[in-house]
Amino acid sequence: MIKIGIIGIGRIGKIHLENLCTRISGVKVLAAMNPSEAGRAYATQFNVPLVTANADEVLHHPEIDAVLICTSTNMHAEYIIKAAKAGKAIFCEKPIDLSLEKVKETLRVVKDCNVPLMLAFNQRVDPNFNEIKSSIEAGKLGTLRSIHIISRDPAPPPVSYIKLSGGLFLDMTIHDFDMANYLVNDEVEEVYAKGFNLIDPAIGEAGDIDSGYVLLTYKSKVTVIIENSRQAAYGYDQRIEVFGSKGMMKAENPLKTTNQFLDGNGVHLSRNLDFFIDRYETSYLLEMKAFIEALQQQKPMPITGDDGLKAMLLALAANKSMQENRVVKMSELM
Repeated sequence: MIKIGIIGIGRIGKIHLENLCTRISGVKVLAAMNPSEAGRAYATQFNVPLVTANADEVLHHPEIDAVLICTSTNMHAEYIIKAAKAGKAIFCEKPIDLSLEKVKETLRVVKDCNVPLMLAFNQRVDPNFNEIKSSIEAGKLGTLRSIHIISRDPAPPPVSYIKLSGGLFLDMTIHDFDMANYLVNDEVEEVYAKGFNLIDPAIGEAGDIDSGYVLLTYKSKVTVIIENSRQAAYGYDQRIEVFGSKGMMKAENPLKTTNQFLDGNGVHLSRNLDFFIDRYETSYLLEMKAFIEALQQQKPMPITGDDGLKAMLLALAANKSMQENRVVKMSELM
């Protein structure tokens, strides 16, 4: 029985709490922390024994084996370090921090304390994307040549969020950077990025872009094109196309229903899903199952802090490329 403490019962924390309490066996949530009364009230619905506004009560709970960190980004590193020093296994939402030095320092502490750390890049365990990964590993596509990743949100987040997000490449594209690394399984050699404000001038006034385009060139000469937009009128858009010497494979968007309507104007399909929580409902469950299974079987974590660091370095390289309007070699950031 793995005994869990959760810090942060917001949008993501609620998903993990419900999955742990209702859909995953071999676990028990012993404690939950949230600064607001609303989050704490949600935890009490699942009969969590200790519900508190004090994170230290969770981090230093003597019976807890593992801590989930689901707070705002600015608290991730602090709580990871405290949990590591308390000897707890750690599951943390991305990113570890917006400061590269803080991320490196945090990972050093985790390594010194010799505790497991899993970073929540949930798209890796999406069944559709995972089938592509399996097909690549099985040689079904032959030698990889190129990948196209599209990520478009239905609507931009509030400008108040944008100001604290670290920018589109660190906040949104970082999932795509991790997915590119996961699929290609190689080191990036060069990064070239462009960014624009095509949606909301307020996002530009806040110092960010709302539309981004990145070209990654790996050492194997596989290229990955990543296309991001903060707004898509037709719903949440997440697609991947992988091209190899033996063929091509695509992951398309799941729709709200599988129904089709046919009339004189053609075939009409259902609409895209509305948001990432709908799109990745299954992957949130699967990533938590993967974390618990790794603890139960004492296996390495499937997604590590180093994976997060690599994705962050690509985001920083993309920002540098965009700002300086040039190709950036990854060796410049090492």
